[in-house]
Amino acid sequence: MAICPPYPTPPAQDPLGRGTRRHPHWWQRTWVRYTALTGLLALSGLVILALVREQTGTDGFLVGLGLAVLPVPLLIAAFRWLDRVAPGPWRNLVFCFAWGACAAALIAIVANSFATRWIATATADPTGADTLGATLVAPVVEESAKAAALLLVFLFRRGDFTGIVDGVVIAGVTATGFAFTENILYLGNAFGTDQLTGVSGIASVTAATFFVRVIMSPFAHPLFTVLTGIGFGIAALSGERQRLRRVLLPLAGLLTAMGTHALWNGSATFGRYGFFAVYGAFMVPAFGLLTWLVIWTRQRELRTVREELPAYVAAGWLTPGEPYALGSMRARRLAREYAGHHLGRPAKRQVAQYEAYATSLAFLRHRGRRGRAGADFVARERALLHELWVRRGAARPALQYAARTTAPVPTYYGAYGSFGHYGYGVQGLPGGRPVHNPYRT
Repeated sequence: MAICPPYPTPPAQDPLGRGTRRHPHWWQRTWVRYTALTGLLALSGLVILALVREQTGTDGFLVGLGLAVLPVPLLIAAFRWLDRVAPGPWRNLVFCFAWGACAAALIAIVANSFATRWIATATADPTGADTLGATLVAPVVEESAKAAALLLVFLFRRGDFTGIVDGVVIAGVTATGFAFTENILYLGNAFGTDQLTGVSGIASVTAATFFVRVIMSPFAHPLFTVLTGIGFGIAALSGERQRLRRVLLPLAGLLTAMGTHALWNGSATFGRYGFFAVYGAFMVPAFGLLTWLVIWTRQRELRTVREELPAYVAAGWLTPGEPYALGSMRARRLAREYAGHHLGRPAKRQVAQYEAYATSLAFLRHRGRRGRAGADFVARERALLHELWVRRGAARPALQYAARTTAPVPTYYGAYGSFGHYGYGVQGLPGGRPVHNPYRT
């Protein structure tokens, strides 16, 4: 495995591995692509805004908007927390939320309405058409529309899509945006119904809709789409030559998401208590299982950081305590706080960047040892090492402090019954001499 000695000049390479820097025409084409995508999302947002307002009325729209926005910060914060080990750029999350709230929601409204009308015309049964549309058509259309955001990030922001956690976060944020727009529509229509009937308070349709969609099941849409995200995440871990696997895994995740979504939408047809049976017997356990999987994956990522970075200690790139500190979320937080308090805001930002680059370096080396890093491994490694090298002045003191503060301190019973601690001038050990601990200086 290639580990280069420290060097003073930066390489002409994107440190996160998104390709080498190109001539100005490449940037021009990129900005054209970004402008076109932004324009498409803005247009979709205006159209979906007009459609929802037309269906709910102005008052219903405002009420639906005010209620639907309540779970959004909590869900975004939860997904951002999951992504703390190797946080992706905010622009990806903004794009995914906008895609879910605007483009995917617009596709779903138009396609679902068309399909329901077609089924009603073909069967002459409007009630049955609504049920078939919700159970069979809506899951396929909605999950496909949301999966398009994952596909775009997977293809065009490949350096930011490196594993299961990235897939879960991107999918969850996209679905949160979609559920936000859908909740505005449902809550706005419920408010309109209450205005017509004159019902208000806890007995109102608005209160019941809010309870079911925002209190009981705010995670429903994220749960479905996360299954697609896991498929993309496992595909991202596959080698370059495993092309069939990289295609089939996202498709398998998408089909699973569609099936789960169809079961959820069809629960109302299973009898009086069908919804609660599906919610208790399937949705809650599935949510718990996926939460455990993502947290376990996050812990595995931290373990990867602790296991891969010591190779760079031996080469002189990192100090002995850094692998431990960078593999602990508490130590990372303490390092940022230390830098901000003693060295100022710019240093705190540099420490956060140092942590992100070091994590990317550990993941890159982990993939490289398994033959999955690609032909440009050495160039990407050098680029990441350079980014660490130029930030070492602010990061090293902070990480050394965090390592000293959080490193485990084994305790030993001494010859005279007292306790001896690593890293201190201890009593009770033979000769009363301190035992060397690389995390304590």
